Amino acid sequence: MASAAAPAQAGGVVAAPEYEEVLGRLSSLITQKVRAHSGNRGNQWDLMAHYLKILELEEPIARMKVIHVAGTKGKGSTCTFTESILRSSGFHTGLFTSPHLMDVRERFRLDGVDISEEKFLKYFWWCWNKLKEKTDDDIPMPAYFRFLALLAFKIFSAEQVDVAVLEVGLGGKFDATNVVEAPVVCGVSSLGFDHMEILGNTLGEIAGEKAGIFKKGIPAYTAPQPEEAMVALKKRASELGISLQVADPLEPYHLKGQHLGLHGEHQYINAGLAVALASTWLEKQGQMDRIPINRTDPLPDHFIQGLSNASLQGRAQIVPDSQINSGVNKDSSLVFYLDGAHSPESMEICAKWFSHVTNDDRRIPSSTEQSQSSKSRKILLFNCMSVRDPMRLLPHLLDVSTQNGVFFDVALFVPNQSQYNKLGSNTSAPAEPEQIDLSWQLSLQTVWEKLLQDKGTNSANSSDSSQVFASLPLAVEWLRKDARENQSTSFQVLVTGSLHLVGDVLRLIKK
Repeated sequence: MASAAAPAQAGGVVAAPEYEEVLGRLSSLITQKVRAHSGNRGNQWDLMAHYLKILELEEPIARMKVIHVAGTKGKGSTCTFTESILRSSGFHTGLFTSPHLMDVRERFRLDGVDISEEKFLKYFWWCWNKLKEKTDDDIPMPAYFRFLALLAFKIFSAEQVDVAVLEVGLGGKFDATNVVEAPVVCGVSSLGFDHMEILGNTLGEIAGEKAGIFKKGIPAYTAPQPEEAMVALKKRASELGISLQVADPLEPYHLKGQHLGLHGEHQYINAGLAVALASTWLEKQGQMDRIPINRTDPLPDHFIQGLSNASLQGRAQIVPDSQINSGVNKDSSLVFYLDGAHSPESMEICAKWFSHVTNDDRRIPSSTEQSQSSKSRKILLFNCMSVRDPMRLLPHLLDVSTQNGVFFDVALFVPNQSQYNKLGSNTSAPAEPEQIDLSWQLSLQTVWEKLLQDKGTNSANSSDSSQVFASLPLAVEWLRKDARENQSTSFQVLVTGSLHLVGDVLRLIKK
């Protein structure tokens, strides 16, 4: 158990020294190579077979009933919906997703709950010690994501789940999760441009990589796709002699007046794919009486319950800042709208969602006396990883927001707190401002200012329309100070561009 003197863990919980040690060991597996480096790809993929042998996982994986999902956008949501439907149907479920936002244990859910610290430590050491003992220069320790995938297989086999829902990390063909040779069903969520430095420059190339999870004799479903992507998916399916079926998006009437647990119009697409995957899995288990009979009637109750109870942090999530929205400050309001969008298409979806929910907020009169005079300030808090092209992200965000009547009063650019390569709870930005390289954030600011200029909406003084902060805590403190000083204004902060940034913000405001 954690002692009182133990360091605070991500998410504000106290972490035991042993847990800190484990996070340190995991951090040591994060390769410093650029993700596009060939060493991260297929030429080392055959090492996975060695790792499975060392961990005695070949048999357990062969026996495991797996639902395998690849895609660019919505694969985590699709997996979450699928797991929730099957859990509502009474099955013992395992769910493996990535990345995590506050704690690595979020990646491993048993029956809808993050794995306990005690179980996590037990299975971690089991895998770590076996691999340490048997790896050498020829077969090095697995890289970070591969280790986590192996750990997931160990957890789900040892916990004897009825079904394991696995989200592909990157691509498909050479992903660590693709050691599953006979899943029950495969799915591909919406495809778009992402990780192009690894997966290819055209939608066809990207789709070809994702279709690498298809297997002979295994049913496959896809969300509706752009023509070029669909052609590539169908080509791979026909090479394997399998039918690829398109799962239609759900309609509100399918849910009998209930709302999806994950917000945003696009979630009807992910929910439609999840219904197809869960139905196929149930059918394969001989549970024909529990699946939807046709697409025209409302769904069975256990499907609706699963879809409406699904939850996933950092996707269209609204979190009021408890420091500002409580006690003496009940008239001030600072609310964070968090969405880990990081591709051009998801930027558009994110902008639509933010516009929709903040416009709705405006229509709901507040109970305070000041509601007549209250104003709202829209603020963008943004960062993206330097492998992404801000010219593919920021214009989509700005255009769709503007079309929906949302204009940002100011945009704030910050480095991620976690800097991607630290896992422990002591993770923080360097103490000395001069140690922090803000060149990337300054270039994001330049792109933003240029976009505003082209639209003719920027002020004469750019410091009014955007700012760069040396750290996220400084930006949040600045926002809190502004909210305290302007009590009749509601501050609506859209946090997007990076799931890591979203996780960092959650960690800060939930402390």
